[in-house]
Amino acid sequence: MKWTVAYRRSARNDLAALWVSAGDRAAVTAAANQIDVMLANDPLGVGESRDNGRRILIEIPLAVVYRLKPADNKVVVLRVWRYSK
Repeated sequence: MKWTVAYRRSARNDLAALWVSAGDRAAVTAAANQIDVMLANDPLGVGESRDNGRRILIEIPLAVVYRLKPADNKVVVLRVWRYSK
């Protein structure tokens, strides 16, 4: 089953700011694209669960927090930030 991936406006803005300031924009683009693919295909099979029904997914150099809306078959990305080991 495919899920629709949507970003909160603030998460989309954070991602754009990260891309603009990135030393390696290609890495940010690749990570964002991979996150979208993973969330669209299997949002419960990737990432880790957190409080209040939220999940976290790390795809270096990015990390996202997201929530599922099963009734709508939708994944909502709530927050995006730069992640480093």
